[in-house]
Amino acid sequence: MNGFAIGLAFSLAALSAPASGEAPSSMGIFVDPHSTTAQAAARLAGQSLHDALLLSRIASASWFAGGTPEMVEAKVRDIVDRATAAGQAPVLVAYNIPFRDCALYSAGGASDGAAYLSWIKGFAAGIGERQVIVILEPDGLGIIPWHGTLDGTVEHCQPAGQDSRASDARYAQLRGAVSILTSLPNVRLYLDGTGSSWLAPGEAASRLIKADVERATGFFLNVSNFESDARVVPYARWVSDCIALVMHSELDPLACPSQYGPADFKDHATWGATDAAFDRLFEQTGLRRDPASQKHAVIDTSRNGRGSWEPPVGKYPDAEVWCNPPGRGLGRRPTLETADPYVDAFLWIKIPGESDGECHRGRGGPADPERGLTAPPAGSWFPEQARELIEFANPPISED
Repeated sequence: MNGFAIGLAFSLAALSAPASGEAPSSMGIFVDPHSTTAQAAARLAGQSLHDALLLSRIASASWFAGGTPEMVEAKVRDIVDRATAAGQAPVLVAYNIPFRDCALYSAGGASDGAAYLSWIKGFAAGIGERQVIVILEPDGLGIIPWHGTLDGTVEHCQPAGQDSRASDARYAQLRGAVSILTSLPNVRLYLDGTGSSWLAPGEAASRLIKADVERATGFFLNVSNFESDARVVPYARWVSDCIALVMHSELDPLACPSQYGPADFKDHATWGATDAAFDRLFEQTGLRRDPASQKHAVIDTSRNGRGSWEPPVGKYPDAEVWCNPPGRGLGRRPTLETADPYVDAFLWIKIPGESDGECHRGRGGPADPERGLTAPPAGSWFPEQARELIEFANPPISED
């Protein structure tokens, strides 16, 4: 049992410093009987009903993606009230930042920074002094409007009528949200660290630092993605190490080793080379690696039991490997006991069984050419995918 798993066994006072390495857990993760999965089950029949009911009995996150400050306050208060009464800690996802998902399948968000921070204040008011885990803005640091990478490349999210000031605004919005949420005594707050098939650790660490990860508990990884634990857990360690090196020395984040070098991303047997390169950096900077005091990760294992999808070579203009890939499975069950000094929890943050959107694979749609059907909109129940996730779960899941 790691520090995260020990903390909840003690009093609320043990959680008074949200950025510390200790955290809640003996209460367990809240299983919401009114979850969107349970709501989907009420509309289903046959095998689809069985699948939704099965998944509804396992803890998953609750997403809040809009409404007025008053509305989100009421919704958050309701679930936190019920979780507290059950002696459990809920996982809450705040997903309402301006230019959310850069107008892709999950487009939306608050109209501007002021509206967003008002919404976050409502979100925080619903929490109060109760114990919760907050996942702040999936993709919030992975997809930033008009953002320049460390090497100066402007990324693909370039909404019309905006410029590089939109990137600065994104960081200001996240810093504001961090300030509001960390003022609460019992919030465990995690920022977007993307995932092992996405940003290099130096790029992720740089963005996390700009977003005030120093004040937060840590960062989350693999949300709505499919990378296996074998890839995401080492990545968590590298991002944490890179944050520590950059914050406590003059190291340029570009100097942090990555899954792309010296490791070969596609050959997991080479990933030890990146561990060794981090060892050398700690020696060169005179710093001592200390996982207990470094930033920790929570990892989304809701759909990563079989790892990511390898699409047929050359078949699609854009395979959209992140979008309802076929033949994936549930991953490790949610737990606050990880036995890993860099990982606070394995959580089901993306709700398994809910669609990623109408995936077109670069073919224009409306049908997903890989599946031969039109997938439901993002966030809607997808019975065919739910069945696959259960069938291919790793570790296997009992269907009794």
